[in-house]
Amino acid sequence: MVEIFHTTLSGEAATESFAAALAPLIKPGDLLALSGDLGTGKTTFARAFIRAFCRVSDLEVPSPTFTLVQIYSAADGTDVYHSDLYRLKGPDDIEDLGLDDERETTVLLVEWPDRMPADWWRNALKIAFTHVPDGADASRNLEVSADNVDWQERLVGRIGPQ
Repeated sequence: MVEIFHTTLSGEAATESFAAALAPLIKPGDLLALSGDLGTGKTTFARAFIRAFCRVSDLEVPSPTFTLVQIYSAADGTDVYHSDLYRLKGPDDIEDLGLDDERETTVLLVEWPDRMPADWWRNALKIAFTHVPDGADASRNLEVSADNVDWQERLVGRIGPQ
């Protein structure tokens, strides 16, 4: 695994800014795997990312916790599949969602990626959120990593701590 960077985000606004900065660097076929405990900022990040990627600042982005998948279309025709796998037991349950059929032509944004099939991790950008102990303002630590250097080449110097 290649760690690209880690940082601390101070509050929701910082999480939203990070998501908005990342959005222009993402392309069809990318998988963003968001992990972390409940309340660490995964959905805040996802909403801000989708709004920035689709270039619609007031886009309604409900959590897909119960629907499992929400689909959004960007102006350029690229779809973003936002999936929350929290309620799934494991990788076998994902087949019914049809996400595998869309992986090459869409952006997949997955919360609770530990339920994904193992081979999906190969090209994922992993974004792990953790609470800052005794952190004020909903601060969270963020670790961005990947299993290949492509992500490092795409992101270093463009996003994250310089």
